[in-house]
Amino acid sequence: MIRNKHILLGVTGSIAAYKSAFLIRLLVQAGADVRVVMTPSAHDFIAPLTLATLSKHQVYSEFTEDKDKGTWSNHVELGLWADLFLIAPVTANTISAMAQGQANNFLLATFLSARCPVMVAPAMDLDMYTHASTQENLKILHSRSTLILEPREGELASGLTGKGRMEEPEEIVEAVEAFFLKTAPLAGKKALVSAGPTFEPIDAVRFIGNYSSGKMGYAIAEELANQGAEVTLVSGPSSLVMEHSGVHTVSVQTAAQMMQACVSVFPEADIAVMAAAVADYRPAEVQSNKIKKKVAELTLKLEPTQDILAHLGTQKTDRQVLVGFALETDNEESNAREKLSSKNLDMIVLNSLNDDGAGFGHDTNKVKFIESSNKMASFELKSKTEVAKDIVKKIIELCK
Repeated sequence: MIRNKHILLGVTGSIAAYKSAFLIRLLVQAGADVRVVMTPSAHDFIAPLTLATLSKHQVYSEFTEDKDKGTWSNHVELGLWADLFLIAPVTANTISAMAQGQANNFLLATFLSARCPVMVAPAMDLDMYTHASTQENLKILHSRSTLILEPREGELASGLTGKGRMEEPEEIVEAVEAFFLKTAPLAGKKALVSAGPTFEPIDAVRFIGNYSSGKMGYAIAEELANQGAEVTLVSGPSSLVMEHSGVHTVSVQTAAQMMQACVSVFPEADIAVMAAAVADYRPAEVQSNKIKKKVAELTLKLEPTQDILAHLGTQKTDRQVLVGFALETDNEESNAREKLSSKNLDMIVLNSLNDDGAGFGHDTNKVKFIESSNKMASFELKSKTEVAKDIVKKIIELCK
């Protein structure tokens, strides 16, 4: 859930600031884009260069970047950029200033202009944490929807033992994951995606297949998971590897195997996107051994495979969203509309082999969406990752 998220990390003047280096590394490893804002006092505990190196971005601390040139740091822009403003560690002083609406440093000004959710991880001595004013300020922030990660009990910098230790970086990352999962638009939804080609065997070594790489289906599965869905990816033979932890991959070879896998998952699915290039025909007889080259010609008798998308369309309920693909070369729009209607789809994604950079094998695609309501939208050539985002965005709308 953290992959591709924009996380703005605030670091304040606490001995626990050293943990921010570990926190940045974990967030970056999870796929987040991290930028750092520090209070001036935080510089006494950890060097901005360390955090800039780990985050791979400039660290922000002052309103002006170069006083001689008159350039300034845009705290409003940072606040708009972030999906989450995580302040860890946050001191009693910063908590007080946040509760009072102060803006006397760059971090506080960014906090006041941020439109994204804010999460804080307090770090301070026991008596400071339990003091009535600190507790009252935390209540104020909580009432304003600030997410507060309770500090741990343990040995403190003062030598006392009690509550006040900042939560460990690993647990903070888990809390961030849980937050994005809970607030994701497809949280609680189950999705089925098919991808790649199918290989229909002729004999022990040969098969009928196609040029599908699976890139489009894999990108859709990953984006559905990024938006909170629990995804089952039924993949034909592909060199791609799905690394997203929110996607469970089922590997198949033939159309019959893909049919069986999809039919078993579909009843529980809220969303199904059939992006696989399933073979329309298969050899009627499969030789168990390799066919020897004895004659100049070889005749194969083919029989149709079962239409997975049409079958799912007959089983679809009102709570389910079913999306198909149409790769066409002639009469593209009319063929896609016929497929949309005959297979009981909510939307069909049309792409044409006549468009440069679209179709099999490319990292890009150019598509049109045609909905069952007759709405249509056309898109320019984009990366398949961006096309997947467009498709999932429309699916989110259809789920409402």
